[in-house]
Amino acid sequence: MIRRYTCPEMGRIWTDENEFQTMLDIEIYACEIMAELGHIPAAAVPVIKEKAKFSVERIREIERETRHDILAFLQAVAENVGDEAKYIHMGLTSSDVKDTALGAMMKQAADIILTDLMNFREVLRRRAAEHKHTVMIGRTHGIHAEPLTLGLKFALWLDETERNIERLQRAREAVAVGKISGAVGTYANIDPQVEAYVCGKMGLKAAKLATQVIQRDRHAEFMTTLAVVASSLDKFATEIRNLQRTDIREVEEYFHPGQKGSSAMPHKRNPITCERVAGLARLVRGNALAAMENVALWHERDITHSSVERVILPDSTILVDYMLRTFTNIVDKLLVYPEAMKANIEKTGGLIFSQRLLLALVDKGVVRETAYRWVQRNAMAKWMEGADFKANVLHDEEIRQYLSPAEIEACFEYTYYLRHVDTIMARFGL
Repeated sequence: MIRRYTCPEMGRIWTDENEFQTMLDIEIYACEIMAELGHIPAAAVPVIKEKAKFSVERIREIERETRHDILAFLQAVAENVGDEAKYIHMGLTSSDVKDTALGAMMKQAADIILTDLMNFREVLRRRAAEHKHTVMIGRTHGIHAEPLTLGLKFALWLDETERNIERLQRAREAVAVGKISGAVGTYANIDPQVEAYVCGKMGLKAAKLATQVIQRDRHAEFMTTLAVVASSLDKFATEIRNLQRTDIREVEEYFHPGQKGSSAMPHKRNPITCERVAGLARLVRGNALAAMENVALWHERDITHSSVERVILPDSTILVDYMLRTFTNIVDKLLVYPEAMKANIEKTGGLIFSQRLLLALVDKGVVRETAYRWVQRNAMAKWMEGADFKANVLHDEEIRQYLSPAEIEACFEYTYYLRHVDTIMARFGL
């Protein structure tokens, strides 16, 4: 698990204590409705509610003999309840309580991650507004392309984060499902009204149909959604890591007073937290693959999924929660260096204005391929020989036949590229 983990609420969801308590709640709700339906004595319910207790230590002690965690749980509860314990778990199978509890726990985990995503969204909105007009170079294939703004980059992340919120809301709905339908899902020994009542009390939907288990395509959807969220964070963190490189250094992770970057080199300021986020995303993606492997079970029911889920569900929800909180803090405190952005824009000596020049020639009636060849030869002279791009263009006789010096100068202005920034940002209410 993550050291220095900052959200104990997520960790508590996956404790043995919480899981068994959730299953006990399900068993008690089942007793309530069965008493109402006349399937068990009404007098047994208050006794069960009062005495139904367990200790994880006792469950584990019994499990060492039974080799079955649910039976061990039921025996531990029965030891406290007494004779009325015979009405607990009537007509139910283990996965009725296990899978329904799991649905409730995944729903709780999704709620925490949704809150994290919404907090992250607000930080992105603030930083996007703050740097709406902070000009930087846009890069394609790692090469300088054309100017954009840092605010647009943050808005791009904001847009993706909003999609991730929508994805997780859908995935939450997919897993917020329970089933109390017996050994093969046919309600052979349980009234369907029990399922409806218990799921309602747990804040879950009842599965339309199940085998002994809720089908694992739901869990795979949840886990792959977590993997998409983690991959988005990986993408954002990788961009910051690139922009923090010494030869770029346009942004930088906040460097705490007293922080050390290297055991050997005192000058180092490494993007270690972004690297941590990027690395952890690999674990979440790997866990998503394991969840997809869980979809296919023998005759739609075996136990191969169970051992996998005991690892991947706690780990992935805890990891994504941690990653979101960590990366939100990174963006919140991200150091921005506009002067470095300006210097980097100017590194190519005006080559980034090549498309504007190309289009200006086309507007004057030059065939596109011809105009491309004229602009490219001047651009290559800059790349290969260090010649001044704009000066060469101003002295290019073929280009000068179509463009005046003033028109050429106009092609080298930043404002042209940024004239729709406000339009784009308005789409985000910024």
